[in-house]
Amino acid sequence: MPDLTADLINDLELLGRVWGFLKYYHPEIAKGNFNWDYELFRITPGFLDETNRIDRESLLLNWINDLGEIDECKTCKPTTDDAFLKPDLEWIASGTLSEPLRNKLNNVYQNRNQGKHYYIEMTSGIRNPDFKNEDAYPNMPYPDAGFRLLSLFRYWNMVNYFFPYKHLTDKDWNTTLKEYIPRFLNAKNELEYEQTVVQIIGDIQDTHANLTGGNNKMEEWKGKNFAPVHLRFIENKLVVTDYYNPELKNETGLEIGDVITQIDGKKINDIVSELSKYYPASNEDARLRDISADMMRSQKNELVVEFIRNVNKETKTVKLYPGNKLNIYSRYRRSNEKCFRLLDNNIGYITLMSIKDEDISGIKNEFKNTKGIIIDIRNYPSTFVPFKLGSYFVSSTTPFVKFTKMNINNPGEFTFTKELTIPKATETYSGKLLVLVNELSQSQAEYTAMAFRAGDNTTIIGSTTAGADGNVSTIMLPGGLRTRISGIGVYYPDGKETQRIGIVPDIEVRPTIEAIKNGKDELMEKAIEIILKE
Repeated sequence: MPDLTADLINDLELLGRVWGFLKYYHPEIAKGNFNWDYELFRITPGFLDETNRIDRESLLLNWINDLGEIDECKTCKPTTDDAFLKPDLEWIASGTLSEPLRNKLNNVYQNRNQGKHYYIEMTSGIRNPDFKNEDAYPNMPYPDAGFRLLSLFRYWNMVNYFFPYKHLTDKDWNTTLKEYIPRFLNAKNELEYEQTVVQIIGDIQDTHANLTGGNNKMEEWKGKNFAPVHLRFIENKLVVTDYYNPELKNETGLEIGDVITQIDGKKINDIVSELSKYYPASNEDARLRDISADMMRSQKNELVVEFIRNVNKETKTVKLYPGNKLNIYSRYRRSNEKCFRLLDNNIGYITLMSIKDEDISGIKNEFKNTKGIIIDIRNYPSTFVPFKLGSYFVSSTTPFVKFTKMNINNPGEFTFTKELTIPKATETYSGKLLVLVNELSQSQAEYTAMAFRAGDNTTIIGSTTAGADGNVSTIMLPGGLRTRISGIGVYYPDGKETQRIGIVPDIEVRPTIEAIKNGKDELMEKAIEIILKE
């Protein structure tokens, strides 16, 4: 690899753009006639041997010509005027390319593939992207420079053409490819490679997106040992909220409500700043949710913890345990208890964490004469209930959501679908509906909250949700890495976004440290107060 000068980085950016453009638009590649990974490896050495942009563009032009002539496309349609997102091909039209290369790329676009594609299809029903025939090369956990460049090009182009929320990122995606070329090529080992991948994943700001497979070095780096306490950020402070193993409470020396201020001499805010770039998320509440689970995780066997208890500052050495020796739950403690019960003052309570289809008729029978119902979605629903239970709370068929979906015949184009509605059921609940949400509410939980929001008398209480809605699409990258993106855009009927923003509560209520110490649930208390208020 020659020195990564600014000019070479610019030229490699062009190579990555052309490679991805051809992958998704050129009919011969769509037929599976070329192994497109290997075509990148075939052209790259000669591309690097050239010393100026003119010769490199000439090489790209010959490369495209070698793919064969393409027939005139008689079914290709222009991007629709009402497209919500349109293919971003400004880099072709900008005038920085030579006229022959620009004309060749425009010809490919105007006669692009239609229909079946070797590398991409839409899933049945939902219609989110399904990335097919992508080799993860799992036998090379630290891929060489060529495969690392492939990893970047593959991921960047998948997001560029098929991520429905690309327009919502803080960073212009067009700047990202150039930025990461030296970072991918200079990753010195497997850990640095994984860390670099997780950082570009973080740039799409999607809580669905993370490294979910093949990231063994990052897991080692985070540590195999854990303190036996559950932590959450409450009032912007790291707080002990529960025990993984209550029998270790005395040995741990930490109590529920303790505020952790330092770990091994490092201030909590400093640790969060160091870790944040490795924890992709749509918003800060979701990022802190995920970081909190690893704050007292280490390769060490113990950590020195400074904390505040009842205004007093204390220090203890906390023993750590291998993760498989603890009853670890990453977000909330699961329960198999019955999902609904009657509270005092004739108020119904439902948790979606353990709800089953067969519970819904019982809920309607037992709660039809209650003053109000509280539905707790500070969890992930165990059953899909937006229509079956949501219809109980509307008196007429009510729109609640619409989607954007990709156009496989014009990658980069997304259009809105028709609105989905909650149908009116044979009976409608007449009391108040209170829905509880927070940063633990993600994806299907957020979608379900949208359905309940369509109800006649619904109030949503809580705080920012995870801001990641829509069915996920899996992406495989060299080194055996697996990640995901939200594959469809989810919007309210009026076009308001849910991605990154999440479900905005009607009444914001956040837990306090004092309530955590005293075992109180302030969201529940507020919901009961609203129901009892005339």
